Amino acid sequence: MTRNLRCRAIAVGAAVALALTACGSGGESPDTTANADGLEKTTIKVGALPIPDSVSLYIANAKGYFKEEGLTVEPVTITGGAAAIPQVENGSLDISMTNYVSTFSAVEAGKKIKLVADMYQAAENNFNIMVPKDSPINAVADLKGKTILVNNLRNVATLAVTTQLKVAGLTENDVKFAEKPFPEMGNAIASGQADAGWITEPFITATQSQLGFRKLADTMTGETENLPIAGWMATEEWAQKHPKTLAAFQRAISKAQALASSDRKEVEAMVPTYTKITPEVASVITLGTYPSELNADRLQKVADLMLEYKYLEKPIDVKSIIVAPPAAG
Repeated sequence: MTRNLRCRAIAVGAAVALALTACGSGGESPDTTANADGLEKTTIKVGALPIPDSVSLYIANAKGYFKEEGLTVEPVTITGGAAAIPQVENGSLDISMTNYVSTFSAVEAGKKIKLVADMYQAAENNFNIMVPKDSPINAVADLKGKTILVNNLRNVATLAVTTQLKVAGLTENDVKFAEKPFPEMGNAIASGQADAGWITEPFITATQSQLGFRKLADTMTGETENLPIAGWMATEEWAQKHPKTLAAFQRAISKAQALASSDRKEVEAMVPTYTKITPEVASVITLGTYPSELNADRLQKVADLMLEYKYLEKPIDVKSIIVAPPAAG
């Protein structure tokens, strides 16, 4: 979520920005000899954004879930899910975070990408359209002719906003979308460069507390309620070549997702260790949910929305790009 969830200034926001603009190094991920469990690789590089969405990767490392599976996982900071596709294709990453809109667009373009695990699903008020406190814009219909900042064009941001425009009787052609990284949105809007922004956490909390911004609309309602945002991907070739390694990753990440979904305190404790989000901010931000199962029916909703709003030219059967998790027991 994908969320091109989910590169995500302000006293709070400025500190967070450092984490969200960092980049990881590439380099070939080395093959290792099979271990006692028969894993094809025992050390893998996994791309992730330093945001709350990817917390299960760090929980699984800290709790020893990967180690229990015979895996050493090296997190690599990426700049976005779409940007990571070339890195998994050239082998500098084994697995990476991705948002589902980018993934389905890539699949339609012929990329041989597989979804291997779920990560993040939207909840109420963690992807909002925000405006300055003194803005004359008081309803979505008032956005006609206005400029809305999004982190990426033709991705989950614009798709989510467009669903809300539709409810208000508008289309995407009635507004102007402009790209701006999340850390820069608050100041850009406050200085008059745009009228509104599609903002996620922790920047919702930051712009509210430091700039007095207010919520115009929650974009994860109606057609986008509980929208799946982000997951983990690998290339089809990698998945076929490393089935035991992939299964080990899936088991460990699912265990971490289950913990994240059942105990917010675990998320709050972990997020400050790999981002610049402070414990104080981590304790108050609005979080989505962390599904432990990659459910084709839920993900099909994203692909169908993309088709409806012309982000895809033809239907995609999501089941065809999911690598099933290993059987329990």
